[in-house]
Order: sequence, then C-alpha cells, then structure tokens
Amino acid sequence: MKAALCVEPGRLEIVDRDPPPCPKSGEARIAISHVGICGTDYHIFEGKHPFLEYPRVMGHEISATVVEAGDGVDLGAGTKVIVNPYIACGTCIACRKDKPNCCTNIRVLGVHTDGAMCEEITVPAINLYPADDLSPEAAATVEFLAIGAHAVRRSMVPSGSRALVIGAGPIGLGTAIFARIAGHDVSLLDTSSERLSMAADRLGFTSGLIADDSLESAVANLTGGDGFDVVFDATGYRPSMERAFRFVAHGGSLVLVSVVKEDITFSDPEFHKREMMLIGSRNATRVDFDHVRKSIADGLVPIDQLITHRTTLADLATDLPRWAREKSGLIKALIQIG
Repeated sequence: MKAALCVEPGRLEIVDRDPPPCPKSGEARIAISHVGICGTDYHIFEGKHPFLEYPRVMGHEISATVVEAGDGVDLGAGTKVIVNPYIACGTCIACRKDKPNCCTNIRVLGVHTDGAMCEEITVPAINLYPADDLSPEAAATVEFLAIGAHAVRRSMVPSGSRALVIGAGPIGLGTAIFARIAGHDVSLLDTSSERLSMAADRLGFTSGLIADDSLESAVANLTGGDGFDVVFDATGYRPSMERAFRFVAHGGSLVLVSVVKEDITFSDPEFHKREMMLIGSRNATRVDFDHVRKSIADGLVPIDQLITHRTTLADLATDLPRWAREKSGLIKALIQIG
C-alpha cells in the first residue's frame, strides 16, 4: 500500500509499505478515506515535536471504512467510522476513572505510533465510532473539533458566560465554535488581524482583540472592567498562557487547551484574590466525539468554512511542506486517501 512517510525532519516521501496485519480479537482493519492535517503534523515535518522518533507515518484526524473486523467486534465491513486516535491502555488510574484521554500509557496515532496518512491501518475497535450520515470530509474534522468541545465541557461554566478564546488557529476556532454552541458570548484574541478577519467573515466571530500593548485596556473596555468568565488558551505559547491569567474575572476559569514544554508562572496573589479555577484539557473522550458528530449533523458547525485546503496522498509530499510555510488563508487542510 501507499503511505506518506516523514523520513526525517523536512523530508516527506510517498512510499510502498506492507498492508496492516489481519485484525486480532477486538480490532478492525480500516480503509482510510480522509485525513486532516494538524499543527502537530506540521511540527513533526519541521522537526519541532519534542517526543517523536523518525521515520513516522503521520495522521490522526481520520475518517475511514471498516474492511475487516476481528472477533468480538460489532462493526461490519462497509461501516463508515470516525477514528479516535488516542490508544489507551485500559488499566491505568486514568482509564479506571473513565478518562482514557489522559491515559498514563497513551499512544496517539501518527505521533507515538504510525498514523493514517496511508491506505489502511488496524486499530482497536473501541476507538471507532459510527459516522452515521456525516460525509467522509466532515467525519475527518471530528477529532480536532472534539478537542475544543472537550475544553468547553471541562470549563464547567454556565451558559451565557462571557468567553475569551486566545489563538485563532484550528483548535482555537473549534473551541470558539463549541463555546458558542454552549451558549457563551465569545470573543477571539490573536496576534494576526488576518486570522481574526477570517474568523469573522467565515465563522461569524465578530468580537476580536489584537494581542498588542493596549490589550489590557481593550479587555477592560469590552468587559466593563470585569474580565471574562472563562478564558481558553489555545496558542501553545508560554507568554500567552501566562498573560491569560490577567483576563479572567473574579470567580472565573482559565482553561489551558494547549501545552508547552516549559514551566509557566503566575502571580499567586492575583490567582487567589480572583479565586480562579485553572484547568488543564487534554485530547477528548467518546462523549466529546459524539457531541461534535451530532452538532455537525444538526448544522451547528460550518464545516464548509473550516475546510480551506485539499490535497491527495499522491500530492501530499508537495503540498504539506508548502502549507507548513504558507499559512495565509489556511484553517484546515484535508487529504483524500481513498
């Protein structure tokens, strides 16, 4: 079968590989339909991922069709599925608490193990969810949107809250969409006026703030001096995460959707006087995948506005390196595999 192999940083090749093995009990072999390109994939290609071994087949935003199922699997051949790429151990403390998204031994497809930028893979059937009536393209967006949906659910703030999403990339926009679905009044914050304009024009987020020297006063003016009930940081940038504490209202919450390698620091007196909640949000669970699937089916997610770029497996070695450099107008790129 054909596969896109990141041989080393900066080197992506379309290669021939052996097809995956026949599924064991509890597994299914799936034919890949579409794969979304994530920021993680660009980082892997650029050599910026801290915990990755090369060579690697990338790809973890996946729609597929079941080809063959092992013993004990209810999904029949031909079933169209959404793939949860977080392979959990099932026995650690997080898994025992029904939180496989933060399994202590987690393996993410396309990161810790080879992913779906290829024609077929074999995965645990527990990680496959029926796509129902979603198109293959829409099904391939569910995973990245589920990260934002999970962050909104983790925030535990009531409907009608004033929300700030920092970072207008795909994860931030997904978070903003599901904050809006939750009934929140959503503002976006970014360093790029182009990204804020695109979010307004394509997705209807007209309340945008630029991260400049006047930001604190702009936040105060927008919120009547109160700050935001909930702030989501989806930047993966330490100074932004540290600055985000300043924008949280007394009694509010800060949700760190992104992660950085470094330590982050904050003023403890400012943190305590607000009685803030600081919440980490990692990956997503079945509940979030189901919420996203239903929201797309109900017309609440503008999929056609999120997908801005398309390519094929054959053209990926040319297109992915170009998109890693040229981000203008890019929200989500999809690869058609099957």
